[in-house]
Amino acid sequence: MISNFDLTKLVKPLQEWFEEHARILPWRENPCAYYVWVSEIMLQQTRVEAVKPYFARFILELPDVAALAACPEDKYLKLWEGLGYYNRVRNLHAAAEQVMEQFDGVIPDTPEKLLSLKGIGSYTAGAIASIAYNKPVPAVDGNVLRVISRVCADDSDIMKQSVRKGVEKQIQNMMVQEVNHGLIPRNFNQALMELGAMVCVPNGAPHCEACPWEKFCEARLQKKTDCIPVKTRAKARKIEERTVFV
Repeated sequence: MISNFDLTKLVKPLQEWFEEHARILPWRENPCAYYVWVSEIMLQQTRVEAVKPYFARFILELPDVAALAACPEDKYLKLWEGLGYYNRVRNLHAAAEQVMEQFDGVIPDTPEKLLSLKGIGSYTAGAIASIAYNKPVPAVDGNVLRVISRVCADDSDIMKQSVRKGVEKQIQNMMVQEVNHGLIPRNFNQALMELGAMVCVPNGAPHCEACPWEKFCEARLQKKTDCIPVKTRAKARKIEERTVFV
């Protein structure tokens, strides 16, 4: 279980691995809050390679939060065209207006304030606060839940909100504790995401031989990588025939 696992031993090998293996991504070159925010919204339900050209075009046309807030709907929808899930960009625009009106044009640096913005949930708030502002707060998404579950051999159902909240809280406590002992919040959180995307992958066997945690990953040691993380399966759709009279 995660509560019985020493999370502090994850930090040093993970950050060292990230320094050597981090992908070069356009939003990492200048991890300002606006770039992190836009990239995280684009990356929701969209592959990294697909996002790259859209991000470059979007930032070229709308280089900061003020430009986005002032942008007419037809223009920002056109810039988003092809990415799909258009509520993402509508919420992004609405939140940019909030930033201009409520925060004097400065994107907040705390999860609490970030969560007040349209379309921002706990993961995105944590990503912006940690990557852009280097705050010791977690950014827990599906990738992070998977790698943490595996390294701890935790068989809790990661689809449960209570489990996610528990993981967030324990990572938060560890980050606050370790920030004065070498933990760099922006690197640690990005490294967790990178590990889940490149090594401890969601589909197929994880690449354990390339993992910085190979020697102490409990799921690997217990040969449970094929059954962790545990996810509740969605109920199968029930199809029924009905006759309707109008």
